[in-house]
Amino acid sequence: MDAENRENPVYFVYQCMTPFLTFDTIADNLGNALFRYKSGLGRHNTSMAWNDIIVDSLKKWDTSLVAYVPDISIDRVTTLIDEDPYFHLVSATREEEAIGVAVGAYATGRNSAVFMQSSGFGNSINAIASLCIPARTPIPIFLNLRGGPGEFNIAQVPMGRATRPILDTFGLVHFTLEDEYNLEKIVDGALKLCHANRQPVAICMTQLLHGGKLA
Repeated sequence: MDAENRENPVYFVYQCMTPFLTFDTIADNLGNALFRYKSGLGRHNTSMAWNDIIVDSLKKWDTSLVAYVPDISIDRVTTLIDEDPYFHLVSATREEEAIGVAVGAYATGRNSAVFMQSSGFGNSINAIASLCIPARTPIPIFLNLRGGPGEFNIAQVPMGRATRPILDTFGLVHFTLEDEYNLEKIVDGALKLCHANRQPVAICMTQLLHGGKLA
């Protein structure tokens, strides 16, 4: 079995059933295995920050153009992108403009992504519905999803709550990131689905993931 399975208590039970082991050895092995499994010892655990994981995933999927509307939480990703010569970062004044830039880049053969806040997502709805979807452009849309736990601005709540239902109405797949657990798998899987299905996919980054805004 591989290393990951060896950390599973079931595997250690299997080990414990091996002939010639004493009862005390079986009990010790099983107790140690359960302790290690519950505490996470021995499991693969990335030390990368959430923003680094997103940047690495974009690189993996050859997504070199990123259009965005500036936002303090999104800035934790776009700052890394701006410092990396692999990327071309385009600052847009409105969200539908960012969508247009990304679609134009894809039309020329360059994979692209968009970053925006949920409050501005409403500005991009027509561009997504009338351009991205019928043209089948695989644009991953990273959304800073406001209005959740820790929100201080009541003006952010309505659009934050409406964002995912709107995506459902369009029939667009979306994923919500609340912590770094399995984040790499989710982001990588979302980008894979985006390109395989040739449709936009939304990746919603909550305040539980990035800590939210202070003002």
